[in-house]
Parts: sequence; C-alpha cells; structure tokens
Amino acid sequence: MATTDLKLNLIDGAWVAGVGAADNVNPSDLDDIIGRFAQGTAADVDAAVLAARRAQPAWARAVQLRADVLDRVARLIEARREELGRLLSREEGKTLAEGIGEVNRAAQIFRFFAGEVLRIPGESIDSVRPCVDVEIRRQPMGVVGLITPWNFPIAIPAWKIAPALAYGNAVVIKPADLTPASVHALAEILVEAGVPAGVFNLVMGRGRVVGEALVEHPGISALSFTGSAEVGRGIVAKAAARQLKVQAEMGGKNPMIILKDADLDAVLPHCINAAFYSTGQRCTATSRFIVERGVLAEFSERMTALMTALRVGHALDPDTQIGPVVSESQLAGNQRYVALARQEGATVIGGERVEATTRGHYMRPALFLEATNAMRTSREEIFGPCASIISADDFEAALTLSNDTEYGLSAGICTRSLKYAREFTHRSEAGLVMVNLATAGVDYHVPFGGRKGSSYGPREQGRYAVEFYTTVKTAYTAY
Repeated sequence: MATTDLKLNLIDGAWVAGVGAADNVNPSDLDDIIGRFAQGTAADVDAAVLAARRAQPAWARAVQLRADVLDRVARLIEARREELGRLLSREEGKTLAEGIGEVNRAAQIFRFFAGEVLRIPGESIDSVRPCVDVEIRRQPMGVVGLITPWNFPIAIPAWKIAPALAYGNAVVIKPADLTPASVHALAEILVEAGVPAGVFNLVMGRGRVVGEALVEHPGISALSFTGSAEVGRGIVAKAAARQLKVQAEMGGKNPMIILKDADLDAVLPHCINAAFYSTGQRCTATSRFIVERGVLAEFSERMTALMTALRVGHALDPDTQIGPVVSESQLAGNQRYVALARQEGATVIGGERVEATTRGHYMRPALFLEATNAMRTSREEIFGPCASIISADDFEAALTLSNDTEYGLSAGICTRSLKYAREFTHRSEAGLVMVNLATAGVDYHVPFGGRKGSSYGPREQGRYAVEFYTTVKTAYTAY
C-alpha cells in the first residue's frame, strides 16, 4: 500500500510547505509509504520562533484556556487511540499492542499536565527586613525548542509538549525524521483542541538543518532534547556557549543484576520484556545481565529458551512479539555489533536477519553469553534487541560491574533479599532503580532521568518538569 499524501509543517497556525518532502516508510513493509512529509529549513524555524514569541505572552496569561486545551487534547487522543496506535506501529515498528499503549500514555500525560496548570507552585515568605514582603514565583521560560527521537514517536513528544504548554511557554518542535507521522497527527489534534496560532509550531526535517537552527536560534529560551549521546553532547556544548537552558536525555547501557536467590519464574518475563520488547529500541532497555555464578547456568539456559521462542514479524500481525528494526541503517548497526560480539569472544545466540512475508528490517533478538564488562558490546549502547550475560562472584562484584559504565539511566536487581535490594537502591549510580521489575517501563507522574552520560539538566515528567519549563522570580514589596 502506498500514498502520496503530503503532510505540511505548522507555523503560526498555518500549514506550510517546505523545500521538499521525504517518504515515511513502514519498516514492517518497505512497499508501504505512509506519507510524504515536508522538509523544513532554517527560515521555517525562524518564522516559527518569531510566531511563538508573538503568541507566548497571551498564552502565559490564559490559565484556564491552557488547562482546557490540554484536557481536550487528552480526550481527542483517547478517542483516536486505535487509529493513532496503528499509525505509530506502521511508522516505528512497535507491535500494535505497544503502539496503542504508547498512545494511551500520551493521553495520560496531557491529562496530568492539564491539572498541573492550576497547581504551579509559588511561595510567600517574610523578609528579614521589616515592612517588606517576598513572593517567589515560577514564570514560563518563553519559547521552548523540542527535539524528539524516533523510538517513542508520540509519548516523548507528549511529555515535552504538555509541560511546556502547561507552564505557559510556546513551542517549536522538530520530530525525528524517521517517524514524523505521529507528531504530525498530534499537531492536528492540538489545533483541533484550540491551541492559539503560534503557540505550538511543528517544523519537520533533518537534524542538521532544522535541529541545528533550533539550537542556534537566539529566540529560543530553553531546549529539550532526547536522542543519541553523541548528538546530545554536541547540543549541550553549543547551548553552554550561549547560556541556553538545556535538558538532554541521551541513552544508557542498563544493567540488571540477578542474584542466586532470585525467583526466576517471576523475574524472567521482566528480563525478556526489558531486553527485547520494542525491538530493544528503548533507552531504558536492559543490555547487560549481571548474574551471580550460582544461578548463571540456569538463567542463561532459560533466557535463551524464552528468547528463541519470541515471534518476530510484521508489527500489525497480532501474533508478533518483536517487530522490525526501525531502519536499514539501524539494522546494519545491530548486525555489526552481533559480529563484534563473536570477535570479542562471546557465544552469540540469535541475531540473524529474518525473512518475513513482507520486505522489512527484521532480525532475531540476540544474547551474548560468556561476555565480560570490558567488551565493547558491553559498554557501547547498541539500541537493538541485543543483551550480554556477564558473570559475577557475589553481590558486591555485581554492583561494581553494574556501575562500571559511562551511563547511568536505569538499573535493576532481582533478589528476595531486602538487604541487597536496599543496598542496591542506595548505591546504584543510576537515576532510575528497579527491584524485581524490568529496567524499562516508567510511570508518567514521577521524575524521569539519569546520571553520568545519560542525562543533562533537570528531570523530565511529573511535577519535576516545572524545574525545566519555568524560571524563578523573587519579588520584594515594601508596605
């Protein structure tokens, strides 16, 4: 199935063509062209930022309107969950159940922040000087630039757009060029929900054009990015040079410790989910299983059996458990890591390309047995359905290995010991810590983010989002 439907950028309330268009191709079926999407320019970014600057002051004063618009967005997303979930699965490759689940999460996020509009915190406090009052207010940053990734094409845009708008900012967003359809559909919903012209702007296109223009535009007051560590570090450096407030989420190499007392029947499904579901294309995916020697053989055998039984196929097939890799370049990169694991001395189970009924980017999940933490495949983020199994003598050795990484996003432990569970939650060098749960899978009303090379700037999601999307003003009044 193919379509020549052209989707345009949204600038100042109008749908605007770019300098060209790019095909959005279904990774489950390379003959399925989902649509053609306008490619923006630096001039389009400039026009969007100027429109946002004009519209933002009135939006910041419209408290009830902000709450109403965000609530309507949540309801409209829910009403279209099946349609949007199918669209998401077609363009990104998640299974349909995962696609619909992500759409539901986007609705939950908008509903949460509709309520937060009316709960923006502030303080009134006595001055140390007589006859002086002090008020501490949170005010919007102004115009916020958003750069979002391809792996969660509606949830991550939602958890950036919703707080940005809730706290009174105007937005210019650049979605990933691999998955623009979900954000474009969300833009249509925002317009239908009544967002004023200029408050929300969508400019699609290449990162080296649109993304760089956003980072460098003097009218942007803050910028939130989710993507690769390499790109994120470059954005942080450029932002620092001009004192731009920036937030960056940049991936992980997430460990899961399996102690010998773990209830394998209970935790193995979490391990399979965390490592391989969503085709391993999650920054919180488990990529290192650090297993105490006493249970290493049983864990490896059972993980291998469960992994090899996973059904790989078209994202919209109800029997599929693992959909395609998002693109040919991503698949080729995964294959290089599978080959590297063998060269480094690991025993590789799976990892082959898969032929299906349609042309797509399919591969079997892979386990790297007898791995060490020194291998490149244990240190570099693969961002695919690949995981290493590394042995450890005891809890202390496992903890040391889990922290021995440049990243610090999510980490987990499987144990029946309250002592080791509590020790791990205190001593893990990760921003998210899971006990007897998958490293992937988080709630939308609590903070999200990591440490070390995984994250930079204030946390995302929940009430902690206020730290990034507002600035603090202290006002003194004599009486």
